[in-house]
Amino acid sequence: MLTKKLSKHGNSLALVIDRSILELLDIDEKTPLNITTDGRALVIAPAQRKQRRKRFEDALTDCNARYGKALRKLAE
Repeated sequence: MLTKKLSKHGNSLALVIDRSILELLDIDEKTPLNITTDGRALVIAPAQRKQRRKRFEDALTDCNARYGKALRKLAE
C-alpha cells in the first residue's frame, strides 16, 4: 500500500500519482478517469474506452464460440 498526501493546487487539492503507477495502468494526462466513492474511499480508474470495450467484447465472443461447451460443463 502506498500512502500519499494531497497537494494544494489553487483553491483545490491535487493527488500526484507516481509515474510507475501511471505506466502500469497505461494512463497519461489525456486519459479520461472515472472517480467514484462508496462514502469512505475514492476509486479512480481509467474510463472505458470504446475501442478497448469492443476488443474485450470481441475476445469474449471468440472465447465463448471456442470454449463455450467446455465452460458450461465445468460450471455444472
